[in-house]
Parts: sequence; C-alpha cells; structure tokens
Amino acid sequence: MQTLKLVAVSAGLSSPSSTRLLADRLLQAARYELAEQEYAVDAEVIELRDLAVDIANNFVTGFPSEKLQAAIDAVTGADGVVAVTPVFTASYSGLFKSFFDLIDPAALTGTPVLVAATGGTARHSLVLDHALRPLFAYLRAQVVPTAVYAASEDWGSGGDEYTEGLPARIGRAGKELAAAVAARPAPKRDDEEVVPFERQLADLRLD
Repeated sequence: MQTLKLVAVSAGLSSPSSTRLLADRLLQAARYELAEQEYAVDAEVIELRDLAVDIANNFVTGFPSEKLQAAIDAVTGADGVVAVTPVFTASYSGLFKSFFDLIDPAALTGTPVLVAATGGTARHSLVLDHALRPLFAYLRAQVVPTAVYAASEDWGSGGDEYTEGLPARIGRAGKELAAAVAARPAPKRDDEEVVPFERQLADLRLD
C-alpha cells in the first residue's frame, strides 16, 4: 500500500484557534478520501506560532533552526499541502507570508495545495483569490479549485438552499486535494536508474 504525506500549515495565533480547527477538518477530509482509495496517509500539522521566533531569527541570521528546517522539509517533501491563515488587514498574516518566503520558489512545483482562510466577517473572503492563489501560483504549486473561507458565522452552520455550508465546502475541497494528490506520479526512488535521452535514442531499433 502506497503511503502519502499530507502536511497542513496553520498560521493561527491563539490556542485553540479557528484557523487550526479549519486546518484539521480539511486535513481530515482529504485523509478520508484517500483512505477510500486505499492509500495509507501520514498527516502532520505545523503550527507557525510555535516557529515565530525561529522564522524571525532566520531572516536576521540567514540560517534556520533545526525545528524550522524540519518544518520546511516537511512542507516541501509533502505529497499535498493544506495552507490556512487568519485574515489580517485584508490579506494573509505576516507570519504566514514569512514562513513561505523561506521556501525555495521551485520547491513546491506541481505540489497540490488547498488554500483556506479564517476571519471575523465574510467580507474578507476575497483574500483567497487576490492573495493566497497568487502566492502559490508564484511558488508553482497546483492550487485545487475549491478554496475555503470560514467566517465566524460559518461555524455550526449547514447552509441553506441558496448557500453551501462550511461542512460541504470542506468536503468538496478535501475531495479535490485527494484527487490531485492521487493523480501525481510517484517520485523516482534513489535506486532507480535514470536513462539519458541520448541512450534511449541509441537503443531504438528501426526496421
């Protein structure tokens, strides 16, 4: 059975936080869908508030701490990423942006990413499209179609005949992330031989 690695990044500052709660639920939805496809899933949540000092020190010194490097390696080595931020001043939080500023621009190339945000009012929901999608497009990630925004009033609401509720949006986003992760080709193992293109051409036999 193939094991897939999912990593959620939560930039919530309080404990407990709605940002962490949303990250957990999105991660759970994706895990459920992958389990239905008979994949084993290794899931991890990275709380950026625990790395705030390490992130700041990295910008000053140019060197990550062991704990910060482990978090960066977890994200860049994941098969799929859930990225959740609270909304500050109509955009992602500074802590969220600072963490992803430390990731090599090519390290997430092709990686499926589910973006999400939390805020006090639904009027900030456009942050998903004007801030988060461009950020991960720059990082060359594969952002899944459904992004999830959770305002305070969304928690505990199942929606109505006109508006899809938060649980339904979480379920749809988790399904899309799972599908994108499952569709990615398996990475080449270190013991697999890489055949140069010139050798492949030379091996061709034309009758």
